[in-house]
Amino acid sequence: MKSVIVASLVASAAAFAPTQTAPTSSKLSAWVDDTVVGVTPPAGFFDPLGLSKGKDDKTMRYYREAELKHGRVSMAACLGWYLNSAGVHPAFNSALSNDPLKAMVELPAVGWLQFVLGCGAIEWLGSQIKDRPGYEPGDLLGAAYWVDNSDEGWVSYQNKEINNGRLAMVAIAGIVTQDALYGNYGDMMYKQLVR
Repeated sequence: MKSVIVASLVASAAAFAPTQTAPTSSKLSAWVDDTVVGVTPPAGFFDPLGLSKGKDDKTMRYYREAELKHGRVSMAACLGWYLNSAGVHPAFNSALSNDPLKAMVELPAVGWLQFVLGCGAIEWLGSQIKDRPGYEPGDLLGAAYWVDNSDEGWVSYQNKEINNGRLAMVAIAGIVTQDALYGNYGDMMYKQLVR
């Protein structure tokens, strides 16, 4: 059961892969430049596996879009995980388990249908927004029309979002693993520290 849950989490990542329609270039140098969003200390341009080598701007924009989307979903997942484990269930008369993995199994088919349709609607809306001229990866609200990356405050905000998203991706992976392997969720995750 646990391996099925982990496999489904990994397989579902493909559902969040964006489509790309932006103009392309063949130069990677702009992504390695220290002024680009996402290149932050102490790591700088962080690519330990060399996935960006030989990639054009179209592919790098796709990677940035995927990073932002996965980071945003992971931040929401971390918040939702702790709300669920604290007993907050906004639907189904709070009849679901406080363990988020058990609640996922207990969720009725209509709940799954609602979840899938909601995610599909968000994906469709995102693909429509990406077709507009001047679209920047992750800029679903159109902020690039009013401010560009020459504004230090805006670049700082974007770097904070990317870094928080990177941390959340690692965090939710650890949270799900701890629950799947040891049954620890919510405050129970820290019981090893307070013995």
